[in-house]
Amino acid sequence: MQLAPLAGQVALVTGGSRGIGAAICRRLAADGAAVAVNHRSSPDAAKAVVREIEEAGGRAVTVQGDVADHAQARELVRQTMAELGGLDVLVNNAGVAKDALIYTMEPDDWLEVMRVNFGGVFNCTKAVLPHFMAKGAGVIVNVSSVMGERGWVGESNYAASKGAVNAFTRSCAMESARFGIRVNAVLPGFAPTDLVAGLTEGAAGKGIRKQIPMRRFGTVEQVADAVRFLAGPESSYMTGSLLTVDGGAATALGLGRPN
Repeated sequence: MQLAPLAGQVALVTGGSRGIGAAICRRLAADGAAVAVNHRSSPDAAKAVVREIEEAGGRAVTVQGDVADHAQARELVRQTMAELGGLDVLVNNAGVAKDALIYTMEPDDWLEVMRVNFGGVFNCTKAVLPHFMAKGAGVIVNVSSVMGERGWVGESNYAASKGAVNAFTRSCAMESARFGIRVNAVLPGFAPTDLVAGLTEGAAGKGIRKQIPMRRFGTVEQVADAVRFLAGPESSYMTGSLLTVDGGAATALGLGRPN
């Protein structure tokens, strides 16, 4: 009998209690990984994801912590290894959005988005590197956005945070390759979740769909499939890559306003 591609692997997914993160947890577990479902303040939602995985025959635990805090990021890694017996894959997915025009944006809104979206990637990556370096293997997948390569009205702080993630992904890949660690990023386009509801619903959503070559939004499952690919053996010769999952949106994003 052929083993599942991720059998024996342990994955930590930050922001794993809902949206894209929950889909990633389910997808990795479906291919054999034991999954630590991180949340900051959504214990019930995280437990629901764990129940889904367990009912499907998988193994999962919840781990609470704020990735924007370095000490808590270290504790997430420690707890994952203690409860699941190791760590092989880190998916940096946790993120927030505080959309506003630059003219009206409050400094705290800019700082909070950077602190979580980029700071969380830095903190969790730094926390796993000693373990990955010691064993000479490890995979890091950062969930970024096509916004980090283009731009959009009212998204300057979010786009800047994701641009930082993209640059960090490339640099981390270069530093880590000699230790057997691969670092890549998935760049979703518009996939309806609570985080981007303001962009994908109503008249704004209709206007954005017109600018996507495939004329439809993606799904969280399609993003999770791309993360699973980068986490698995099929992408063993990939590092420093930014993989877009956007229906072609990056070819046009930034050419006009939503409506």
